Amino acid sequence: MEYSPVCHSLYAPWSSPVKKKLLLLSIMFFIWVYMLYSCVGYCSTMPSLVVEGYRAKETGSGLGKRTESGRTDLVSRLLAKPQPWEDIESDYEEPSIRTAASRDLLNNELDTDWDEVREDLQQRAPEPSAMSSFSNGSGSKKLPQAIIIGVKKGGTRALLEFLRVHPDIRAVGAEPHFFDRNYDNGLEWYRDLMPKTLEGQITMEKTPSYFVTREAPARISAMSRDTKLIVVVRDPVTRAISDYTQTLSKKPDIPSFESLTFKNRTTGLIDTSWSAIQIGIYAKHLDNWLQYFPMEQILFVSGERLISDPAGELGRVQDFLGLKRIITDKHFYFNQTKGFPCLKKAEGSSKPHCLGKTKGRTHPNIDPEVVQRLRDFYRPFNMKFYQMTGHNFGWD
Repeated sequence: MEYSPVCHSLYAPWSSPVKKKLLLLSIMFFIWVYMLYSCVGYCSTMPSLVVEGYRAKETGSGLGKRTESGRTDLVSRLLAKPQPWEDIESDYEEPSIRTAASRDLLNNELDTDWDEVREDLQQRAPEPSAMSSFSNGSGSKKLPQAIIIGVKKGGTRALLEFLRVHPDIRAVGAEPHFFDRNYDNGLEWYRDLMPKTLEGQITMEKTPSYFVTREAPARISAMSRDTKLIVVVRDPVTRAISDYTQTLSKKPDIPSFESLTFKNRTTGLIDTSWSAIQIGIYAKHLDNWLQYFPMEQILFVSGERLISDPAGELGRVQDFLGLKRIITDKHFYFNQTKGFPCLKKAEGSSKPHCLGKTKGRTHPNIDPEVVQRLRDFYRPFNMKFYQMTGHNFGWD
């Protein structure tokens, strides 16, 4: 090979052994940097896979699509967009609670106000800033330690909404109707409806029709004899009119309140088979519960005082549940338009919260003579109820 001055000038600077080592180290360094950069790019996709993996574990579904061979499509997994965390509390999953089609045990009339449930779904969607410790999957689902068992149109929704402000109470929003309509689904189905709770927190639900369901006391006792029961009671005459008003809002063509009240208007005989009347015979229903639960395990909340003094009634409830009195006067303000107390800040929200439009409906004008006849009818039952509970609710 012919000697070339040009080639010599290019080769000479790298002919030294030291310089050859420097060149080799430089090449290795650039390769290492390139591999590190590639690794960082790949690892940046991992959070979405972790989230998706957790969600799949919780829901029982797989990540991405399944191929015909049964293997997970890796491309689908890598391209899947990360999903935001979901609030573990599934209080308002109405479809899962309405799986068993059944009717009221008194007179085949469903008592769930689904307008109320739909409003609940809309108004109580959690805000992004309201995510609690339950967002990370902590806690576990437990059977309820306390149940609001009644009564319909007594103020159960208001009580539940107010109680949910307490950090140590976790409650189902929609009514499960487990012990009256869905009992055949089993306790595991019931437990699955409950929100997750941490140690020391109380799981609750409310279904007002339990109080008048003959089988409910035995069924709840079979689940746990230690279950604490809460009954919101209200003047039975006012309660009956409110019950009728709710039905009238859905079925405008129903007979008048007066005609439904009596078996025979001429004789003045009250029709106790009508659920609106029967529910208000509190002493009769309570007698059924006392066969399975001692009186000290049942708390009676005044529906009237829940409106006039919500903090006072909530104080009694918190004491009954063994909780610190956290819900006080500072949590409420009175809405003059609706005629009800409202929460300054609802659970899971930084905004004021009033009960929905289904609450505070204007009652129809009822014949005063019929109202008086009903008061006379309920009086002995009320007196018996006062004696049984040791408390005069002042309805007469």
